[in-house]
Amino acid sequence: MILLEDVNKTYSQGAPALNGISLKIEKGEFVFIVGNSGSGKSTLIKLLLKELEPTKGRICVNNRDLGKMKRREVPRFRREIGIVFQDFRLLKDRNVYDNIAFAQKVIEKPNRSIKKRVPQVLTQVGLSEKYKSFPKELSGGEQQRVALARALVNGPSILLADEPTGNLDPKNSWEIMKLLEEVNKRGTTVVVVTHNREIVDAMQKRVITMNKGVIVSDEEKGGHYYADKYVSL
Repeated sequence: MILLEDVNKTYSQGAPALNGISLKIEKGEFVFIVGNSGSGKSTLIKLLLKELEPTKGRICVNNRDLGKMKRREVPRFRREIGIVFQDFRLLKDRNVYDNIAFAQKVIEKPNRSIKKRVPQVLTQVGLSEKYKSFPKELSGGEQQRVALARALVNGPSILLADEPTGNLDPKNSWEIMKLLEEVNKRGTTVVVVTHNREIVDAMQKRVITMNKGVIVSDEEKGGHYYADKYVSL
């Protein structure tokens, strides 16, 4: 569960990046967050990961108040959250297997567990035959599936996807979204930041629209991409 209560975030200069955001995302939901550049989407993601601290307000993730969380508790908290970025962020000097295994080694999983778990997630994302390949040998869609497998390997309760189809063609974009939908059906809460109007309109999920640091629309299942109409606000 994700809860924000009257959250503000102001950087050293300029208008607030977030201004009075209140939001609740229930366990097991699939939610799109849309909005034009500068609307506050990236700031929101960083707050949820506790990479930034709010200027004002309260944030709870998985029933934990992030404002009361001690610094030493942050790494363990982040293990509960998977994150997928637009630019994949794979380790170029390691093959597919080792890229995914790295996420398990960080949390000191034993080798026997890694050898069992990595093939499982590779099968889940349809890349079981590519485990020896290096990132440069993969297409963009395949690299994003590796990134997704890495995000899933530790069994996160929440998956945050920040523009996961931004560098992909339409076919690969849909393949990634289908995988995210399957992950959600297995019980993981999925939050997707995107500019992809076609995908948002077709998938009929909850859609939260942001503009200039505020939520201007929150449509339940069956929502649509309306970000453009708020440009002049």
